[in-house]
Amino acid sequence: MAKILVVDDETDLEVLIKQKFRKKIRSQEYEFLFAINGKDALVKINQNPEVDIVLSDINMPEMDGLTLLSELSELSPLIKSVIVSAYGDMDNIRTAMNRGAFDFITKPINFEDLTITMEKTIEHARHLKETLQAIKENNILKMYVDENVLNFMGNKEFETTMMTNETIEGTVMFIDICDFTSISETTAADKVVKMINAYFDEIVKEIIDQKGYIDKFIGDAIMAVFRGEYHLDRAIDVALAVRDKLNDLTEIGEDVGFIPKVSIGIKSGEMVSGNIGSVSLKRLDYTVIGDNVNTAARLEDTAKPNQIIISEDCYEKVKESFKCNKVGTVQLKNKTAPVTIYEVIE
Repeated sequence: MAKILVVDDETDLEVLIKQKFRKKIRSQEYEFLFAINGKDALVKINQNPEVDIVLSDINMPEMDGLTLLSELSELSPLIKSVIVSAYGDMDNIRTAMNRGAFDFITKPINFEDLTITMEKTIEHARHLKETLQAIKENNILKMYVDENVLNFMGNKEFETTMMTNETIEGTVMFIDICDFTSISETTAADKVVKMINAYFDEIVKEIIDQKGYIDKFIGDAIMAVFRGEYHLDRAIDVALAVRDKLNDLTEIGEDVGFIPKVSIGIKSGEMVSGNIGSVSLKRLDYTVIGDNVNTAARLEDTAKPNQIIISEDCYEKVKESFKCNKVGTVQLKNKTAPVTIYEVIE
């Protein structure tokens, strides 16, 4: 059961929430708690530390929603928050995101949008808690570790658990949403966030289905890593699925004239796997580095919209499984010799 704390001084919202989600409440999928301001919310969280997510208004007496976000980051960093407010201007959105809000919904509430956002936020909160447990069991290879998780770990445990590294064999894939930067410069911030999250959700589902893991989100791009049996084949399967799926997601950006397309670069081989960052700050990313990672990024830079580009050595491994066309020889950044590249067609 997901436990959700709703923080709003408008008491009518409690009745509305209970009406709209009565089926999920009856089936014990959701349990709702209610608070009238930030101070009341902190009391409720102390009484119910198992709260998964918080839905909070901004403008409230005694303690507003933005102040509550700051308090939550220290008190319960694993609890994820969604701001639900009529104050949807850029300053409030940026402040909320900078203070750790997972998403932002404007009033009057679209309950279909709220439901989708809640499900996504609950899933993220659960994943974060599972990641913490995995770290404590020293099984972090396929997990994304953020600062909130590290804050839960003692110094000694952090030092011994987090600083291991190894050389692995795998496949790295960079997926970039083409021309999205231009849209973000001319479109409202909340629309931009919802668009990029919708595209990322579809991409992530395909990666997870093929047992890959998300190394990091980089602006409007994703870096993913695949290990184990047929890691290169699985990465290419994801690339093909993502290319086709995003081509069909025209309705998301229809009102701003945006048609999503992806450029993808893929490279296999050895790479170093470990936590990279600052030990003193306890801010590290569990990631992979090395020449093959850099090459995958350069291949993505070379790819045109809807192109999946692989190196010649990858082509030799998969040419019997996938239809590929030779693109030609290109000069990649920081490579002394030209590189022959291929495009995966199907």
